Amino acid sequence: MQSNLLSVSATLEGGKVTADECNLYPPPERLPHSEKPNVFRQRFFPGVSPELWNDWYWQLSNRLTTYEKINQIFNLSSEEKEALTNSTPLPVAITPYYASLIDPENSCDPLRKCMIPTSKEWCHSDGEAEDPLGEDHQSPVEGLVHRYPDRVLFLVTSYCSSNCRYCTRSRVVGHKSLPASKERWINAIKYIKEHREVRDVLISGGDPLTLSTKQLDWLLFSLRQIEHVEIIRIGTKVPMVLPQRITRELVDVLKKYHPLFISVHATHPVELVPESIRALSMLADVGIPIGSQTVLLKGVNDNAEVMKDLMHGLLKARARPYYLYQCDPIIGSSHFRTPVKSGLEIIKSLRGWTSGYAVPTFVIDAPGGGGKIPLCPDYVLGSSKEGLILQNYESNLYSYPDI
Repeated sequence: MQSNLLSVSATLEGGKVTADECNLYPPPERLPHSEKPNVFRQRFFPGVSPELWNDWYWQLSNRLTTYEKINQIFNLSSEEKEALTNSTPLPVAITPYYASLIDPENSCDPLRKCMIPTSKEWCHSDGEAEDPLGEDHQSPVEGLVHRYPDRVLFLVTSYCSSNCRYCTRSRVVGHKSLPASKERWINAIKYIKEHREVRDVLISGGDPLTLSTKQLDWLLFSLRQIEHVEIIRIGTKVPMVLPQRITRELVDVLKKYHPLFISVHATHPVELVPESIRALSMLADVGIPIGSQTVLLKGVNDNAEVMKDLMHGLLKARARPYYLYQCDPIIGSSHFRTPVKSGLEIIKSLRGWTSGYAVPTFVIDAPGGGGKIPLCPDYVLGSSKEGLILQNYESNLYSYPDI
């Protein structure tokens, strides 16, 4: 009998999705759609029905992973062609749905920069590393990172539905180096059981929501049996790149394991369309608190108005802006990284000019494993006999009688 732990990620890494997996669930429900994906489907996948397009298995099975497929859809620049026809540092994968949101003619399209490689990735700058955050040397068992005293990062798979060009874990994502295997998971869970100081588990990868619902159910159930684990979190980009994955079956499983939190990786306001908003709404409707995490990227979202639109859109979709990350110095990332002052200026443009709920914490994940270090504009300008000299969002000065 086929194991219940066969996953979409495992079967797709082998090149196919099994019939048994596809029959685990009823036909996908008809989902709301925006115009661009509909036009894209009719043009590039004319034989595909809306029902099949909205099947997340179909989306994964038909990802754009080769130069030939990508070139059929996008008018590639010379830098893109050069990267796609030679050996590239990161695997290429884009779901058809996410590809439909990208401008096929404009190489400066923000989502396109995040998905399609360019020859700039071959430019290696000082301070860049394959494992900039030092995760490997803080990993007591394979796939588990124990950096902070009371929480662990559980990398359950190395598979993502779409591969971001600036991915911190490009050394493992898409390389099958962390297979979604029960044996590996059991070792990690055993470690968590033996370390009673661990009260918070962040499930990440790769993308955990590319696992089958049965696998996720098994993982969450196993973690919930550990008495000292109080909080479980899932880090994912699925609602943005593969919203079809957020099904009724999935949310019915997730809601069994409260308190459960989800951190969504959001990049640009263009991602916030009916499909992704519906996915976020389904998660929120079953009581799952959603936080958003955004990487600050040059030429993509390093603009105050773009960032404000993104944060407002996320908040309306019930995803609370949580972190704004300075881009990690992975190898070949210099064309994505901005000066730190750009992030500080963006935070200053948000603080006071919109609600506090819409303002994320700007952080640098310290190279070498130092953890997240928050940064903020300096609103304390000094002190006087009257007290602290403070500057508000309008640059007006105020005195606070500090004790």
